[in-house]
Amino acid sequence: MAQSLSKYYILLLVLIMAGNTKAQDFANLNKYKSQNTSLPHPTAAQKRIVFMGDSITEFWNVLEPTYFSGKSYINRGISGQTTPQMLIRFRADVIALQPTAVVILAGINDIAGNTGPSSIEMIRDNILSMAELAKANNIKVILCSVLPAYDFPWKANQEPIEKITKLNEMLKNYAKANNIAFVDYYSAMVDERLGLKMEYSKDGVHPNKAGYQTMEPIVEKAISLALRKD
Repeated sequence: MAQSLSKYYILLLVLIMAGNTKAQDFANLNKYKSQNTSLPHPTAAQKRIVFMGDSITEFWNVLEPTYFSGKSYINRGISGQTTPQMLIRFRADVIALQPTAVVILAGINDIAGNTGPSSIEMIRDNILSMAELAKANNIKVILCSVLPAYDFPWKANQEPIEKITKLNEMLKNYAKANNIAFVDYYSAMVDERLGLKMEYSKDGVHPNKAGYQTMEPIVEKAISLALRKD
């Protein structure tokens, strides 16, 4: 009887764990699943660009939708995400869409500790893994600096300034060494405290409309440069 109960509880635990894993969808692969399925293959002349990122990318469509209108730009940002989550969904939300190029903006939520503690090296490695997956699939990589942030309103006292500076330096060096376009949002948006300029944000982390309008010509220049390398 005790042995039967033991087997029952083990089976119950396995079922609970399986159910929780399905419910969690750690990388949120379901968010864009239907949109990805219905998206037609790009034509030979089309230069599709996928924007991969977190809330800073996702909210771009909301606050400045005209930037994406009429272009072959696909927004695949998901609010709150960290680089391990993006890496998991990179095949479904980037590679499967057959873009010419991908714009990768990631890392700030890792520094905030959204999915647990991460070293700068761990964040860098996840971003570089996305870049290498793209290159292996003949997708041009446009690597972005992390935006400045003095602190996080949802998780205060993380002292992110030094981490942001160090990560950006790593990404810039990698881009230079591998002939990859690098988008330096940081230099254009940083204030005297090494945070995000107040005129570009309400919370010190997420750009407002003016912030996105500042970012757009910077990334456009990198996109044009990447496409000219065809």
